[in-house]
Amino acid sequence: MADLAARRHSVEALLVARAAARLRDCGTAVPEHEVADPDRRLYALLAARDPHGAHSTYNALTRRVISYCRSMEHAGRR
Repeated sequence: MADLAARRHSVEALLVARAAARLRDCGTAVPEHEVADPDRRLYALLAARDPHGAHSTYNALTRRVISYCRSMEHAGRR
């Protein structure tokens, strides 16, 4: 969140940016941002760090965010 608020395009900031709407819907405070195409930027950053593992890392990070959102949504229904 701090990276996104500071306009740093780190892996973490781009991951939050791409899921911002859903994160907000489940009650997580997400800083406003103007990151254009965070999906593509995230993948490019991962590929620059590890060209052979970018796809699996991207998918694993996506699954973690989805899991977090689902758990927050479930907790909100209680």
